[in-house]
Amino acid sequence: QVRLVESGGGLVQPGGSLRLSCAPSGSINSIRGMSWYRQAPGKQREFVGSIGSAGSANYADSVKGRFTISRDNVKNTVDLQMDSLKPEDTAVYYCGIEVYETRWSWRWGQGTQVTVSS
Repeated sequence: QVRLVESGGGLVQPGGSLRLSCAPSGSINSIRGMSWYRQAPGKQREFVGSIGSAGSANYADSVKGRFTISRDNVKNTVDLQMDSLKPEDTAVYYCGIEVYETRWSWRWGQGTQVTVSS
């Protein structure tokens, strides 16, 4: 029943920044993990980063030092701050949230396009 909506994508020049947000729609019983993945045309969906309920974060090597994941446990939102963007960051970005209904399971948003180009 949970729906996730990503926002903040768009066109940015190399070296620029974007901040993506993911907000739930509908009732939520409980939330645990939060993650961001991305998929470029012709490529598999790849892990970008994740953050646990206590705030510990993991990042793919390709974005480490440039991207930062944060979460708001009151609003149940997760953000992805992207700095020093490169053309290879161009992809559709998806957020995922681990929710509990009858069991823990992941729900995914529809994605938001990020294009890094001159």
